[in-house]
Amino acid sequence: MLEWAGAGLVVGFNMSWRWVVQTEWRVACVRIPRFPIGAVQRAQQREGGALGKAGVQLLLPMSDKAEACSSTADPRQPHWDDSLHVLTDGSTSRPKLRGVSAAAAREGVRAGMVLSEARALCAELNVLAWDDVVLNAAITETTARFVQASPQVSPATGVPGMWWIGASGFAPIHRSHDRRNDRRNVRSQELLFARSLLAIAQSWHPRARVSIADTCVAARAATWGSGAWRRGADQGSLICIVPPGGDAAYLVSAPLTLLPMDGEMRDALHALGVRTIGDFADLDAGDVEQRWGDDGLSAWRLAHGDDPRRPVLARLDDPPHVEMELATAAETMEPVLFLVRPGVENLVTQLVSQGRSIASLAITLTLDDARGALPTARAHTVTREIRMPRPLARPAPLFERCRGLLSQWTLTAPVSAVRLTALLTSPLTGEQGNLLDTSWRDPGAADAALERVRAELGPDVVVKPHSRDAYVVERSGEWQEETFSASTDQRSRHPFATAAENLPSPVRLLEKPERVDVDRDVAPRRIVWRGRAIPIANAIGPERLSGDWWNDGYCRDYWRCESDEERGELVLYRDAAGWWVQGWYD
Repeated sequence: MLEWAGAGLVVGFNMSWRWVVQTEWRVACVRIPRFPIGAVQRAQQREGGALGKAGVQLLLPMSDKAEACSSTADPRQPHWDDSLHVLTDGSTSRPKLRGVSAAAAREGVRAGMVLSEARALCAELNVLAWDDVVLNAAITETTARFVQASPQVSPATGVPGMWWIGASGFAPIHRSHDRRNDRRNVRSQELLFARSLLAIAQSWHPRARVSIADTCVAARAATWGSGAWRRGADQGSLICIVPPGGDAAYLVSAPLTLLPMDGEMRDALHALGVRTIGDFADLDAGDVEQRWGDDGLSAWRLAHGDDPRRPVLARLDDPPHVEMELATAAETMEPVLFLVRPGVENLVTQLVSQGRSIASLAITLTLDDARGALPTARAHTVTREIRMPRPLARPAPLFERCRGLLSQWTLTAPVSAVRLTALLTSPLTGEQGNLLDTSWRDPGAADAALERVRAELGPDVVVKPHSRDAYVVERSGEWQEETFSASTDQRSRHPFATAAENLPSPVRLLEKPERVDVDRDVAPRRIVWRGRAIPIANAIGPERLSGDWWNDGYCRDYWRCESDEERGELVLYRDAAGWWVQGWYD
């Protein structure tokens, strides 16, 4: 007897003894709730750990032990899903929510709301921006961990946080005469497999779900809800195993919302009183096809447990790249830059044709230092990575990034070849500029200009003010290297005084405070500074600031003095040594 059975080959011999080789198709579905929020929030926690100068960041994989330590370093800290996080679509005008944490949902915040509407319900929301690069990296990282349990792993398209995983291979090769015992063994093996998947998924979320069934549609449905129709649940309804051949019966009482179909079709079925998948399966196939066509017929087949979808063998395709060899080994970067420019243009053209843009670019130099002289030896290569502030699909700013990196690259041997690799890509956006709109600016041009400044003058020349946790004025801010987009709007509050929080102009501090003479009654009325007498029209104060007794203690009374003869407002303070001018507001 030789016949094809489903997804496997069944071979049997009817003799006094019998052995069977059978491959039964089984699929596992893993669902991590609110995975995009966790990916962006975890990326913010990791940010800075592997950052180097000039925007170079190496992708260092995190081990399971390190991941567990990072997630449980402080058990007093709540899980990210129990904090008030929302994920916006990144729009600058009217940002909308694409995801909300469980804690935010309990406050009435829902996906699809405008951010201002959500803040009206809960003012303590922590706003995160949707990041395709971070999300793709988190999906790739988690997929690689699932490969440890099964080689057939496929992330669900358009549903970040869901994976299809092959769960076949638990049927015994040599079956005994006790089929009931064989089924118990298979079920116990599947349960152990599901628990291993759940342990990986729970590194992201403690309430992750895992299910195993014959078809993808039943496995997906088994990960949702906690109703009475979810039979076969385990570990607090986190694991559900549908018995082989029982997908159609399992789906009978499942809600219709768990069946993939068009939204208009689902609304029409609800209007007809169809509430469960079983109700939809009871409809006549001809009537379904006549009203909804092929899409309706495909959904009707899914309702009967007829699902041809299968997870594929996980494989890592080579990322898009361009390789170039130099005619002669170069000891300087000029010939390398001469090749990098057309290489960047070629790589951008290749990705734009696929509707993708570059978010992370790696430059690999092959060094001619005689390490690879033997035929079996590998050439000596050195790789550096460039992380973009935003995905780019234009050669000019990408080349400036490469120029800035290569200008700081110290060669230890001549270069014989160059390789450009797009490590991370993102969907190509359709944003275009309007030449008649004077307020529109090209963000890529600003990034390219800053990279050229860094390349010419070195590091720590493009800086940005950052506030510090200090009350005294000269210690409340510092300059830090700007490693992100120059156009990023990150306004920081000045911690000097509550009256100065909403000032649109910055405070300019003198290199050192200068002593002044002050005529006053209760408040300063005239200041003699640098040989000039400056009358004070209005004085706000005093504000007592003191502290840092363990380092360099201070005790000062601050005044903000307005004068009709000066454009700005002078910042004065008085301590035990007298009166001082520290700066002014523009």
